[in-house]
Amino acid sequence: MKLPAPRLLLLPWLLSVSAFAGTRPNVLLLCVDDLKPNLGAYGDPWARTPHLDRLAGRGMRFDLAFCNQSVCSPSRNNLLLGSRSTSLGIYGLAQNFRQAVPGAVTLTQHFIKHGWRAEAVGKILHTGHGNRDDAASWSVPTVVEKVVEYLDPANSANGQLTREEAYFTNQRLGEIRALPRGAAWERLEVPDSAYADGRIADEGIRRLQAAAVRKDTPFFLALGFVKPHLPFTAPSRYWDLHDPARLPLPEFTADPAGAPAYAGKVGGEIVNYSPLEVENLRGEALQRTLIHAYYACVSYVDAQIGRVLAELDRLDLARNTLIVLWGDHGWHLGDHGYWTKHTNYEQANRIPLVIVAPGVTRPGTFTRQPAETVDVFPTLAELAGLPRPDGPQPIDGVSLVPVLRDPAARVRDHAYHCYPRDGRMGRAIRTEQHRLVEWKRPGAAPETAEFELYDYAADPAERRNLAAAQPEVVARLRAILARHPEARPSLSAPGGKKAK
Repeated sequence: MKLPAPRLLLLPWLLSVSAFAGTRPNVLLLCVDDLKPNLGAYGDPWARTPHLDRLAGRGMRFDLAFCNQSVCSPSRNNLLLGSRSTSLGIYGLAQNFRQAVPGAVTLTQHFIKHGWRAEAVGKILHTGHGNRDDAASWSVPTVVEKVVEYLDPANSANGQLTREEAYFTNQRLGEIRALPRGAAWERLEVPDSAYADGRIADEGIRRLQAAAVRKDTPFFLALGFVKPHLPFTAPSRYWDLHDPARLPLPEFTADPAGAPAYAGKVGGEIVNYSPLEVENLRGEALQRTLIHAYYACVSYVDAQIGRVLAELDRLDLARNTLIVLWGDHGWHLGDHGYWTKHTNYEQANRIPLVIVAPGVTRPGTFTRQPAETVDVFPTLAELAGLPRPDGPQPIDGVSLVPVLRDPAARVRDHAYHCYPRDGRMGRAIRTEQHRLVEWKRPGAAPETAEFELYDYAADPAERRNLAAAQPEVVARLRAILARHPEARPSLSAPGGKKAK
């Protein structure tokens, strides 16, 4: 699908801004769990996302932005540290990043050090699966909201603790399989604030109002919205925005021909929810329900972010506020027969990234510069006039400011991501046209590697692995991948060591 050029929205507050002129800008970081680029601004005709579309019209839309690993906790480490998973050796949910680098200076710590007040509401770092938030990253304690939440007890096995509720609240982690499954979706006539994202928006608005009074201290407000993460729970009116009969079913539902068998996935997170099973997920009726539910939850979170942005404007804070919209990873909606994330394929790794920098970005611009999650840290630091981050953790990101000033500028020729599978590490690079994935056991000889190659100009659905047919392209992309160091061993694996 060819993406449209967004309409140029000449907002009054942008017309009057030339630059920050030595002032310290505020930062509003909008993190959305499991959000892929299924937005009107990204050319999706079925999305109902007017508020996020208008946000994209305020600044720059990155059409080729990618997470560094398609799983929640590592991706959020990548954001807050500017470090790739392969630099940290953290690939799972349970390991806290301070196990790898105890003295790491996070994005928000960097801003706190230079006089900002940093606050978090909702899910920014990953809490759950044995992992916890990082108090040093915030000026005040984080407001942690529910990721898994039901209002009708019938959807939580008559009010029992369900498997995914236990995971996200660090309860009975050794007994997950003995716990009941909660429902995969819930559709009720309730107000927006009945679910977590409505409450996150309410609290975000209160924090903006307090910041408007506290004029002498710039704020860094991070709001972590949880939908469209499973379970798909949203008020009925957002379901009513979409006709499930018209929503698109997955185009291609098989593994890529010629891909290694271990590169794909079966089941996983999604079958922790009732009534989902590997077999019934192949049925069209259930697929339509899940796709409908995903779009409904995206519309719900769009409305909550819209309320926050309206208050930012009402308080006259927007003219001096950097805004970032970031999805932590993509989401398979039945493509390849997969659901959720946890692969190295396009639908799991491509993310929405929008940056609004008054006086730097022109409204309604977009770019095909390949961007990574790790780039957010150095980009925000430069926009705010702060020193470039220097660790002690590895800083793998690059500043995107030259691209924000000129969409045709290039600061790198590819994006990098990874995912481990069955004892192998899949290291991947994505250029504007291709993706190469190298599958190799850590420390093994280069000749033991297996490869996947996809051409997104010719085959956007990843129907066939082209590695055997196009060795010259593989060789060219391997030379790019060789610029990156070998992946660090996993901290959770035998022999895994802390990064220095």
